[in-house]
Amino acid sequence: MFPDDPPADPLELFASWYQDAWDSEINDPNAMAVATVGEDGMPSVRMVLLKGYDHDGFVFYTNLESRKGVQLRTHPKAAFVMHWKSLRRQVRVEGHVSQVGDAEADEYFASRAHGSQVGAWASKQSRPLESKHALKKRVAEYGTRYAVGPVPRPPEWSGFRISPTRIEFWEEGRFRLHNRLVYEPDDAGGWTTTMLYP
Repeated sequence: MFPDDPPADPLELFASWYQDAWDSEINDPNAMAVATVGEDGMPSVRMVLLKGYDHDGFVFYTNLESRKGVQLRTHPKAAFVMHWKSLRRQVRVEGHVSQVGDAEADEYFASRAHGSQVGAWASKQSRPLESKHALKKRVAEYGTRYAVGPVPRPPEWSGFRISPTRIEFWEEGRFRLHNRLVYEPDDAGGWTTTMLYP
């Protein structure tokens, strides 16, 4: 339920809603649509998976040379939305972007399935693919190269952290009278809360 007396820390409310999503969503409760902007100012959005969050921000991983990777390094601001249909809730976040450190990226990469690790080496994400055979050939080549032992993280594969400057919690209400609560940083290092009209 939407809190009558919201917590001072938005991460407390997010953690509660996120756990509810893991308990109720059939597929990918950690899916989020991340929006970036290109050199021409045109926005671009795609689904990624949230892989961690704390008071420093929300983290996902990708190929740094992908379209979103290039856009985020050029214009380090982003927004994302997580929508949980079964709960009739969504969370929207806007913020500044930074790349995670090598140690953090290494630790997460090491936790991935072997096939996903090989795929990270094989895929030239977002670049033109000459044929499906070419991709299968690269997968086979890297699969052979890293058939035994740990797979190192590709240098062009890492993560981004979105440090929030605005977090909005939305919950469906009857007759489209939805509940909306916005958190924004205050000057004292905490957060202000504002209820919005639906």
